[in-house]
Amino acid sequence: MTHFDSNIDVKKLGKVAVLMGGASAEREVSLMSGSGVLQALRSRGVDAHAFDPAQSDLGDLKRDGYARCFIALHGRHGEDGTVQGALELLGIPYTGPGVMPSSIAMDKIMTKRIWRFEGLPTPDWRLVSSADETVQALQALGIPMIVKPSREGSTIGLTKVTSPEQCAQAYALASRYDPEVLCEQFIEGDETTCPVLGEGAGAHALPVIRIVAPEGNYDYQNKYFTDVTQYHCPSGLPEAEEREIQRLVVAAFRALGCRGWGRADIMIRASDRQPFLLEINTSPGMTGHSLVPMSARAAGISYEDLCLGLLANAALDTSPGTLGA
Repeated sequence: MTHFDSNIDVKKLGKVAVLMGGASAEREVSLMSGSGVLQALRSRGVDAHAFDPAQSDLGDLKRDGYARCFIALHGRHGEDGTVQGALELLGIPYTGPGVMPSSIAMDKIMTKRIWRFEGLPTPDWRLVSSADETVQALQALGIPMIVKPSREGSTIGLTKVTSPEQCAQAYALASRYDPEVLCEQFIEGDETTCPVLGEGAGAHALPVIRIVAPEGNYDYQNKYFTDVTQYHCPSGLPEAEEREIQRLVVAAFRALGCRGWGRADIMIRASDRQPFLLEINTSPGMTGHSLVPMSARAAGISYEDLCLGLLANAALDTSPGTLGA
């Protein structure tokens, strides 16, 4: 397992902005993530400051002399390539994947299309634009079926549909968050997640986490605000299954061209133990309930070292000075 270098010269990192809050539906969680990151970086002597794009203009980052950014934003305008593009224009290196992988990963349908093309297993799906099409999707995909916005996170706007009568309400809820609504085949079995650190050939998976939620309901409330969900890390899965999940998430990460870090969600079908990729987060949570820090701890990486290592690896898609060369 590759550990982050704990001998990072924090002075060379310069003035650091922890981007947190923002205007997405996940603002509350982002503020919790950002606060944790800010505290961790400061504890290691980093000149780190909170920066909320919902309250300050991103142009202020340049004016105020920030040398790099730790992106602790979630959802729209945080992990969808837009803030990454702004930082590219400002020439300020940032944590996590670049513009295109961030944009693609935020769009679950585009992500699934690429994974399917690359031969990676992901549940069957339909893109729908009405309640009637949602009923047709249920007939095609079977019961139960997941209905969710294509470009949201944290299970916001998600419904597990178990009858045709629920389709209209499920579509209405998902379409409140995104005009693109994804209907996805439900995979019955173990719910797992696995982080990836690094880039390209150097990308590697951390230990798998197995999630056991009350009645299988791993929703927004149970993700962030209750202590009833159980997280098993070590996962308790057979070693061969753990290795296969790690292989899959690294392949999924590379297929989208990600760098820095990410966390992929995988269901293991109970009937035949086949793993299926659901989605990948390119700006994972860093709250007290978050899963990347938990997995990192199991690999011997402290929360503080994780934050510092991610920050030290902050980068740009385009090296400064190459534009217009």
